[in-house]
Amino acid sequence: MSEENLLVGGRSVSRETFQKLEQLSALIIKWTKSINLISPNSVAEIWDRHIVDSAQIYEIAPSNWSNWVDLGSGGGLPALVIAILDQERRPITLVESDQRKCLFLNTAKRELDLNLVVVNKRIESTELGSFDVMTARALAPLTDLLTYAVQYLSPEGVAILPKGARFNDELDQAAQDWQFDVTSHPSITNAESRILEVSRIHRRES
Repeated sequence: MSEENLLVGGRSVSRETFQKLEQLSALIIKWTKSINLISPNSVAEIWDRHIVDSAQIYEIAPSNWSNWVDLGSGGGLPALVIAILDQERRPITLVESDQRKCLFLNTAKRELDLNLVVVNKRIESTELGSFDVMTARALAPLTDLLTYAVQYLSPEGVAILPKGARFNDELDQAAQDWQFDVTSHPSITNAESRILEVSRIHRRES
């Protein structure tokens, strides 16, 4: 695999960053043998299915963010990829209830020298203040994620949420309970998927 293989939004990465992404890939594959970080069926396609898929989220985020929270972090995707790509080493908080997965996340933090805070709690029971960016990959329907967004985001914050082929159904369902601004970005790894950039989130008055 050559360095030119990782292009996200036309941006190439440094050799050091590329090597860290390869280290992360190897670490995820190693740990997946004992705990379910990613589907075993996707191991052979980890670069496109997980690394590049996560990296495109970083490209969508506003460049001036100061702090970032990733909910239901699991195997650390997209948060670990974002932490590697961010040359400013801004803090990223990962919320994960599974203790074994938190052990993996802290191992990745140490071995890859990343600026992370790993919180081993359920999402509903954390009180962490407000963040500029919130992500959650394959965690819950959009309407539930907007409930978390109100809890975690600053008033000007943005939720960046990858969604599959039924993203329009999720948008319609969420619009019944919520008012929000949304930009739908095409996914560079799956033509049927979208990455939803959601802001100005308010619950509809009954």
